[in-house]
Amino acid sequence: MNIKKHIPNLITLINLFCGCVAVVYISKALETGDSVNYEMAFYMVCLGIFFDFFDGFFARLFKVSSPLGLQLDSLADMVTSGVAPGYVMYTLFANSAHELGTNPAIPFLGFIVTLGSCYRLANFNIDTRQTDSFIGLPTPANSLFILSLPLVLKYSDSLMLLEILSNQYVLLGITLCSAYILNAEIPLFALKIKKFTFKDNVLQIVFLAISLVLLLLLQFGAIPVIIIFYVLLSIVNNMFLKK
Repeated sequence: MNIKKHIPNLITLINLFCGCVAVVYISKALETGDSVNYEMAFYMVCLGIFFDFFDGFFARLFKVSSPLGLQLDSLADMVTSGVAPGYVMYTLFANSAHELGTNPAIPFLGFIVTLGSCYRLANFNIDTRQTDSFIGLPTPANSLFILSLPLVLKYSDSLMLLEILSNQYVLLGITLCSAYILNAEIPLFALKIKKFTFKDNVLQIVFLAISLVLLLLLQFGAIPVIIIFYVLLSIVNNMFLKK
């Protein structure tokens, strides 16, 4: 029995498990209003994304990549980076002020994030262009963006920011932008380092350095800023590459 070929799939299933636990914590946050549950959900998603990175790493290391592993990876990501962020948007809508009315169906708009994630994951499996870079925002990055929003609300002292993130029109805008950017035809640079020279990795190094400074200064508040910065930096980089 070849144990090595099962290791990447086991790691993928651990990612799925982390996503399932995150969903449970989000459900508790909605039920009890305790923001600690959002924090636990965020950490579980981070852990799931960590394992999501290493399943592919070990598949390449052991040379055991397979169609089964590819499908398992997308199915696991669908929970960790699809259902979880969609559920968080649902809870943010449910807990926000009722500018769009008291219609109980309004919070379900949050699951547009899940639909956009599903479409991206399915398309990613058949898109041969995304080997060295991404087209559209990867679902793990989008998931971190969404999962960080309740934590920004928890730790921010800015009343204006709290009011903005409690506005249902703003939440709807975030939801629609999230679903769009996941599937937009926008090339985004990858963080993989293939050649160990500064010249070949200057973009990645600058991004990581600025991200580290932002995390030290803003903590959870840095995460949505970093994701937006990543997209904008990629767009600027694309403009220079075309010249």
